[in-house]
Amino acid sequence: MKIGLYFGSFNPIHIGHLIIANHILNTSLLDKIWFVVSPLNPFKQSENLLNEYNRFHLVQKAIENDSRLKASDIEFSLPKPSYTVHTLTYLREKYPAHSFSIIMGSDSFQNLGKWKNADVIIENYPVIVYKRPGFEIDNKLNARLEIMNAPLLEISATHIRELIKEGKSIKYLVPPVVEEEILASGLFKKPQKK
Repeated sequence: MKIGLYFGSFNPIHIGHLIIANHILNTSLLDKIWFVVSPLNPFKQSENLLNEYNRFHLVQKAIENDSRLKASDIEFSLPKPSYTVHTLTYLREKYPAHSFSIIMGSDSFQNLGKWKNADVIIENYPVIVYKRPGFEIDNKLNARLEIMNAPLLEISATHIRELIKEGKSIKYLVPPVVEEEILASGLFKKPQKK
């Protein structure tokens, strides 16, 4: 089975993430997409990060009615911070029948060369890159690229968190079930503990 791995903090998951996943699945490049929730990204600050189990739960809720999508907490049991190369090695050993590709925006692709063991990733895994405004795709790394013109929305998890803290509506920015869960649980209302 051809699996696309969509890594992210998903803090929280929003409509933009789901539109990109759906667009990529509609191209028939992949059979399924796994949303790999990263407990601690080495490139991101942790103080605004909701607990990984809450973020994973929100991803599960967001995609529960779409069998083409799966929430993965695989990185929760791996050493922190989460390095993609370790996750890929683990998944390849655990699921030898699957072939894995990495999904990322052109902004992340610009930094791929700085990732731990980037050469191993580039040599062994195709990369599906969706274009983001202001971030050109320059394949100096000679990665096996599939470039997507996915429909993009100017939605950021940071903006969603700010709206929640200000007591403003996040309707239409996240799936209704995610909005309900965030409001019912009071998630993102107060600063997170490190």
